[in-house]
Amino acid sequence: MHRLTNVVRDYPWGSSTAIAELFGREPGGAPEAELWIGAHPDSPSTTAGPDGSPIGLDELIAADPEGTLGREAAERFGRLPFLAKVLAAGAPLSLQVHPSREQARSGFAAEEAAGVGRAAPDRNYRDDNHKPEMIFALTPFVALCGFREAAESAGLFERLAAAVARGVGSGPAGGGDAGAAADTARRAASALRAGDLRSAFTTLLEGGPGVVALVAAAAAAVEADPALAASDPGLAELPALAAHHAGDPGVVVSLLLNHVSLEPGQAVYLPAGNVHAYLRGLGIEVMASSDNVLRGGLTGKHVDLPELLATVEFRALPVPHLAAEATGLGQELYRPPFEEFQLQRIRLAGNGDGAGSDAGDGMAGGDVPVAQNGPVVVVCVRGELLLDSPRGDERLRSGDAVFVGAGESPVMAKRMGAAEAVAFAVTLP
Repeated sequence: MHRLTNVVRDYPWGSSTAIAELFGREPGGAPEAELWIGAHPDSPSTTAGPDGSPIGLDELIAADPEGTLGREAAERFGRLPFLAKVLAAGAPLSLQVHPSREQARSGFAAEEAAGVGRAAPDRNYRDDNHKPEMIFALTPFVALCGFREAAESAGLFERLAAAVARGVGSGPAGGGDAGAAADTARRAASALRAGDLRSAFTTLLEGGPGVVALVAAAAAAVEADPALAASDPGLAELPALAAHHAGDPGVVVSLLLNHVSLEPGQAVYLPAGNVHAYLRGLGIEVMASSDNVLRGGLTGKHVDLPELLATVEFRALPVPHLAAEATGLGQELYRPPFEEFQLQRIRLAGNGDGAGSDAGDGMAGGDVPVAQNGPVVVVCVRGELLLDSPRGDERLRSGDAVFVGAGESPVMAKRMGAAEAVAFAVTLP
């Protein structure tokens, strides 16, 4: 087992306290958005190399792909195929979509051939891989995820058009602006009534004075009318989105999407082409090892509308909830329909807990085997536990993480201390 040191990304939308509080340390004051646990070359975890000096996990794997990944994974992927993150959204992330593998390979090759720098702000493809992902909520977690039924979204825009037309909350978009805002909402509703998600999505994202006016007027109308806000959680979200991204078309595009509220322990998965945005909360995010993001709103970063439209899947989808599967070995597994990863939640009652506590919260009363299909990363988020393998032991406390190579098995998670322990393990499905 290789103990890992992991990189924290300080994106502006990150919470300044959530990750620190999770791991029981003092906040540093700066935003902490994502803790990356894996071998992605942009921010690889580090560990001790054969000579004891620090080495990137990507370098460690590259030096012995078959030994670390296993023969099948080494031949199939050639790298650690997944990336785990602790994600802390203190403000809305961008409205975004991830490409398919074919789109990523083609787009990456085209930008490489054109000489676009890997770190250029107008670059779309940072690597040649796709990025299916899932999010497991550690706290109440709010997200936008996939298109609603078009008729449902049409009703929201019709309600907004009526409220703006009668001057509810008028001020920032009064007079002619209010008329432009109402007209824009009506046009969006008309396209949606015709079932044309693509037209509504495209027209709103193209922006212009009418869309800017609608963003301001819609937020003001919802703030001024409690009944309007209470009628749909997506409408209720508009003032907060507008406060973070004034005039951004993504504020009203959000009404085309499912508004999802996850309780701790719930999860959703996001395939290629699914438009989404995380709005707030703390979670464990797992994805194929990629950093490819095509943005469409709620952002000041590069937006390539033609490339985005070529990537989005324009059909309404139910919220892709992901339920846990229990094995006969006491493992709690989350298996999205992707070939790169699955997630295991390991929950162990403390040594001081009586047997009765297990029945109430599903905590395991004893040792739990770590699910292993090739390489594994494990991160502890609460308490402490012991990972025991034929090659040695590692004691993990909250915030600790390890990489386990494919040849080191079986690994058992064992109870330590008086308090409960919770950890997450990521491996191949």
